[in-house]
Amino acid sequence: MRQIKIGITGCLGRMGKVLTAAVLDNCDTALVGGTETAAHPEIGEFIRHPVSGGQTDVKITSDSEELIRAADVILDFTCPTATKLHATSAEKNGTAIVIGTTGLNSDDEAVIKATSKSNKVVYASNYSSGVNLLFYLTRQAASILDDEFDIEILEMHHRDKVDAPSGTALSLGMEAASGRNVKLEDVKDSTRHGISEKRITGNIGFASLRGGNVAGEHAVSFNADDERIEIIHKAGDRIIFARGAVKAALWVHQQKAGLYDMFDVLGLPKD
Repeated sequence: MRQIKIGITGCLGRMGKVLTAAVLDNCDTALVGGTETAAHPEIGEFIRHPVSGGQTDVKITSDSEELIRAADVILDFTCPTATKLHATSAEKNGTAIVIGTTGLNSDDEAVIKATSKSNKVVYASNYSSGVNLLFYLTRQAASILDDEFDIEILEMHHRDKVDAPSGTALSLGMEAASGRNVKLEDVKDSTRHGISEKRITGNIGFASLRGGNVAGEHAVSFNADDERIEIIHKAGDRIIFARGAVKAALWVHQQKAGLYDMFDVLGLPKD
């Protein structure tokens, strides 16, 4: 079987470098290039393995359109504005796209959904197999434990992460809400500072911590009188997300046009 040609947008960013390593280390994938902003000092230079330093024969470019045309699948973990442009370009060129960008609003997501009508798209808040199992277990627990169990979601990430709560934490909230047959926007409680009222029964609470170089930690806590159940996932290195993204790229390349997530990639039940 021939190697799947992978392109990486934002290849020199925090996540872009990890994606580059994962693609180069996988025998089923071939890196065909990476993009950065036009003003980046390394434009035109050859991409190197972020860990070993080994030089590849592909260059860093600012031309995302050219990269998208050359690839079978694009890995995009950039920012909402860039992701929308890349998704639209991928649709135009018939290039599958794996999106891990967080912080997208409903309008951004509508663009992603529209492109999936004629293109292969995987869009997930987290590409770790373990975290996606956490999503599933959270929904199942929430469906079994009633409102006597207060749900709290705690997440911690590195000091440079901008969005809070994290996309993964919000996905956990949506899974918990789904398990209880409610809408997250109706029960979400993420602003408690200055509030002197007691906790509202049935609400799902969020708390965010930022510091150091934490790759990602998430805990879902179900709290009743005299007992507490916690489901926790801790990421030791961002490489787990990159490996999941590569797995998604290999999987979606074989699929028909549509909008998929990591439950589809891993074969986890959605009901």
